[in-house]
Amino acid sequence: MTQIRQDDVIQSVADALQYISYYHPKDFIDAVYQAYELEESQAAKDALAQILVNSRMCAEGHRPICQDTGIVTVFVKVGMEVSWDAELSLEDMINEGVRKAYTYPDNILRASILSDPAGARKNTKDNTPAVIHTQIVPGDKLDITVAAKGGGSENKSKLVMLNPSDSIVEWVLKTVPTMGAGWCPPGVLGIGVGGTAEKAMVLAKESLMDPIDIQSLIKKGPSNRVEELRLEIFEKVNALGIGAQGLGGLTTVVDVKIKDYPTHAASLPVAMIPNCAATRHTHFVLDGSGPAELHAPKLEDWPKIDWGSAEGAKRVNLDTVTPEEVQSWQPGDTLLLNGTMLTGRDAAHKRIADLMASGEGLPDGVDFTNKFIYYVGPVDPVGDEVVGPAGPTTATRMDKFTDMMLEKTGLMGMIGKAERGDVAIESIKKHKAVYLMAVGGAAFLVSKAIRKSRVVAFEDMGMEAIHEFVVEDMPVTVAVDSLGESVHKTAPKIWQAKIGKIPVVE
Repeated sequence: MTQIRQDDVIQSVADALQYISYYHPKDFIDAVYQAYELEESQAAKDALAQILVNSRMCAEGHRPICQDTGIVTVFVKVGMEVSWDAELSLEDMINEGVRKAYTYPDNILRASILSDPAGARKNTKDNTPAVIHTQIVPGDKLDITVAAKGGGSENKSKLVMLNPSDSIVEWVLKTVPTMGAGWCPPGVLGIGVGGTAEKAMVLAKESLMDPIDIQSLIKKGPSNRVEELRLEIFEKVNALGIGAQGLGGLTTVVDVKIKDYPTHAASLPVAMIPNCAATRHTHFVLDGSGPAELHAPKLEDWPKIDWGSAEGAKRVNLDTVTPEEVQSWQPGDTLLLNGTMLTGRDAAHKRIADLMASGEGLPDGVDFTNKFIYYVGPVDPVGDEVVGPAGPTTATRMDKFTDMMLEKTGLMGMIGKAERGDVAIESIKKHKAVYLMAVGGAAFLVSKAIRKSRVVAFEDMGMEAIHEFVVEDMPVTVAVDSLGESVHKTAPKIWQAKIGKIPVVE
């Protein structure tokens, strides 16, 4: 009978979470590089290049791929013949491993988990608890798959209870465009079919743990209905033309994974969960001989891509930029930002709104007049870093605050990831402001453009505090111009028409 030691579980979970914070799975790197080689959209190709360069930098520097280091999901299969040398429950062991990983001083991972989610939403400070799925299975081993799922992609999860005669493919093709670009494509779509509502969701999440193998499936051909669905959905989702970061292009997904389960005769539950460009998961087995051994990949596994600023990029001085200059920018323009910007995310915007409503105004030291705000919650710095990985967060979450910020603070523009909703676009147009997009999934690369950082307000909010950044040549794309034209609305339609496999619906 195998005896599993408590310390081995804790150490293995901690090591796995550190490992996946800076190492992409090789199959994902290969798939993104193939997409990069084939891409014809320059904007999408540039985004893919940033993702690949960022990935290599993180592997070399052992720093997080994305500033959102995720909510931890663990799939555990416990052999029925396993015995334990432990005082803690299995759940507590796993959570102790999470705690150890996220507070590791040489590579601190951002704590994003909030307790009392419908109330005070207080940060637990160590990213616990994990979401744990446990099965009891035959055998004498402990089989663990660990994943760290970012909020931007997790928030795009979908569930539908279809009629048995409905088309799964039609639902997917109708739904994916509504997900926008906040899940940071290209990634993987995980789909669960059958069971009950909650079973379908778990199947979808679990499917994302499987290796990327769509190209080998294309070569050999399908052998069952699930494989037929994978191929059809893969081809048709990419034909939507959404592309990397929603900028329009040939590759929106690098694989489609499907798991199914028997279901009620009256039901067809279908769940869909995307994995983002910061795909993070690994698998290990404990057999009683000690903690898991996770082998570092070879740096030769990463393609050698020298990413530089796009040809024709405009350098912008944020400290002297004028409204007239801002209004001259066109959708799709590449800018290199230099100078001072402020940061703020959901919680900061909510507190600003409350202060404005109460008549107190902005706190001392915060002045947004003719400034840009960067939607970011950075990782804490280590060593001589100015700031840790600091990629953009999903901008749509700030849409409801946009008019207030532009109306009352003198803000000139915003920087985030993904598209803006109609409410925000109308406000941008009304105030002749602008929205700029940075690449999600390139957080370490972006952080290297930040030369100075200091907290100027709301220090109690941790990574949600307002920082002042001084940046040098930070790359962004004009996503919504001062006339309200959104590249996320126009570019996918252009590329869908170019691909020509799915009619464009106006």
